[in-house]
Amino acid sequence: MNEWLDAILDLVQGVDPVLRTALAGLFIMLETTILLGLIVPGDTVVLVASTAVDSPADYWALTITVIVGALLGASIGFSIGRFFGPRVRGSRLAARIGEKNWVRAENFLDHRGGVAVFVSRFVPVLHSLTPLVVGMSRLRYCTFMAWLTPACIIWAFAYVTVGSLAAEGYRSIAEQLDYAAVIFIGIIAGFWLLVFAVKKLLDRYVGRYADHAGDGDAATRDD
Repeated sequence: MNEWLDAILDLVQGVDPVLRTALAGLFIMLETTILLGLIVPGDTVVLVASTAVDSPADYWALTITVIVGALLGASIGFSIGRFFGPRVRGSRLAARIGEKNWVRAENFLDHRGGVAVFVSRFVPVLHSLTPLVVGMSRLRYCTFMAWLTPACIIWAFAYVTVGSLAAEGYRSIAEQLDYAAVIFIGIIAGFWLLVFAVKKLLDRYVGRYADHAGDGDAATRDD
């Protein structure tokens, strides 16, 4: 199994570092842009790219690029919501997402304001819908960015750190242990399970507010 994993890691590391980093930023930008986040596996691309990190410069370049990509994608979603929100909201593509998901995002933002922006970055579907919903609300762009930026920073550091440390740890023990690949897979699987558990907990939190409308002003929140 070590040989199989070596081949995969070498393949990823063989990609030009600039191209690899740019692709990770592009995919995470698409993931956080309205609707595209439902089909683009940005988190997987970032985790895979992080396994090729082999220097502090690579680590920081990838992390910063991912943060910027996430913020840029969300900003695009916000702008679409601000200028074309009702039209997009009534489109066939939006209808395929499901009215329940739209109402859920709107109600959560209505109740929690900026807190909803922060939390939504870690919740499936919401992380793609929220920028558009915020754009259609009375919440200002600077407030949107103030809450979204720390969430993107936490997200980026978590994925890039886990991927890079897991790969580095594997390479340091691969020659001594025949089952080193199993350890690597276990670390990645454990991380995915942790992410899944966190998403479930946050989804329950969202559910406390998503089933009923608030005061109609996302600039205020329930306390």
